[in-house]
Amino acid sequence: MTSPSKRKGDAGELEVQAIFRDQIGSGRRALGAGRKDDIGDITGIPHLTVQVANRKDVAATVREKPLEAEQQRIRAGTAFGCTFIRLHGGDWRVVLTTDQFFSLYREATS
Repeated sequence: MTSPSKRKGDAGELEVQAIFRDQIGSGRRALGAGRKDDIGDITGIPHLTVQVANRKDVAATVREKPLEAEQQRIRAGTAFGCTFIRLHGGDWRVVLTTDQFFSLYREATS
């Protein structure tokens, strides 16, 4: 039996997986989140590591999870990382560190 927070996290990952599939036709939920060799929650997207956070404390999530996504990006060897964070009310936002943002910006404008 899984905890309510695990079920909530799993549901969020499945929802973000569906968003990726609807928008770009690829993306799959990675199993084994939280391992020392964690490379993100959604895989199968070229050049991108995706962390998903569906937690009650949104402010703490914004502070912590993009930093975790950056560590996962480094382990995965991808060019870009991002964090999908669920807001109160159910909407998703993509949050980047400043380094993640400017890496993406430089690539988009080169």
